[in-house]
Amino acid sequence: NRGFSKKSHTFLPKIFRKMSTQSAKERPESLQFPFLDDEDTISTLKESKTLFILRGLPGSGKSTLAQAIHNRYKDACKVISVDHYKITPLIRSSIPEEYSKVDEDLVDYCKREISIIVLDDTHHERERLEQLFDIADKYRYKVIFAEPKTPWRLDCPQLKDKNQWKLKRSSEILRKAGQAFLDELGSLKAFKKESKYFASAIDDPKIKIDLTSYFVKRPPGVLHCTTKYTEFGKAAGAEEYAQQEAVKASYGKGFTLSISALFITTKTVGARIELSEQQLLLWPGDADKILPTDNLPRGSRAHITLGCANGVEAVQTGLDLLEFVKLEKAGNKGEQVGEIGGGKLLYFDNGMWMLVLSKKIDVRAIFSGYYGKGKLVPTQSTNKRGSAFSSCTII
Repeated sequence: NRGFSKKSHTFLPKIFRKMSTQSAKERPESLQFPFLDDEDTISTLKESKTLFILRGLPGSGKSTLAQAIHNRYKDACKVISVDHYKITPLIRSSIPEEYSKVDEDLVDYCKREISIIVLDDTHHERERLEQLFDIADKYRYKVIFAEPKTPWRLDCPQLKDKNQWKLKRSSEILRKAGQAFLDELGSLKAFKKESKYFASAIDDPKIKIDLTSYFVKRPPGVLHCTTKYTEFGKAAGAEEYAQQEAVKASYGKGFTLSISALFITTKTVGARIELSEQQLLLWPGDADKILPTDNLPRGSRAHITLGCANGVEAVQTGLDLLEFVKLEKAGNKGEQVGEIGGGKLLYFDNGMWMLVLSKKIDVRAIFSGYYGKGKLVPTQSTNKRGSAFSSCTII
């Protein structure tokens, strides 16, 4: 974790921006991808950890694509081709030894935190892909599928769980901001008066409420902002969402997300995101509704889950944020308690607190799919010197 780059970034790359580099014009159409041609995407990927899974039949051009990625990222990239392991396209159970060597090398690259890992194989078997998703989750790599003949194919419901913006590793400022928010809030006199929602009543001003021990779970893998939860293609509207031109054109592309506030409830702690007009093109029209009668501004639910209380699922964070939005719409702007951590602290009753940041936090992210199991993992770090949130890495 190298910390958040303070270099200023231009506004989001236009979704339909025409590729302008000479190299892009010279490439055949089958090799024209944002991760090869779009400079904002390339710079974000170089600061991230990404596993490219190439798919396609033998002879479809996967090795050519792998070489193009390697040429673009050079020393930041490692390519694993099953051809070098003398593996032919057969059912995995018939060649366990050869694939174990592939996985051995893959894990070695993950442990070394190689920025770009390209895995060149046919990748048609669900069982094999699940093993790769588990490895990506464990070492916090985002997954991008690429096919040389049909780029950005998102019509594979048996594979896709959800689409999301995944935040880059060096944006650790968000994790630190979340940690500082909980630390300061737990020491605040006004918060202790309402501590019944999080712990037994505390009168001693010297005693601090340990909120990092209260929010004991977080989502697996890298921190992210979910756009569409598709339930492996089974959710209503999943196929229609995947076929939208904006979604197909943006897959694997870099964006900048703007965080305007941090919030906690008795169930979750999260970051509120303000989506730009370009990002709203990727936001489903029904994402901001709990009830059919709800009429909230589009993008109201955009958030990043930082932690969950015991027994609470990550999906609750977005629902909690919508409750804040409903109160704001009804005229309840919250009671201003004071200023902490560079922002204005508001209390909305019932254990609902929000820190409106005086300076928004910009984090860079890649728009792709999440393919893992999605089970929450402990927030607590195994490193005794680390904080409760030190295992939350943003990439």
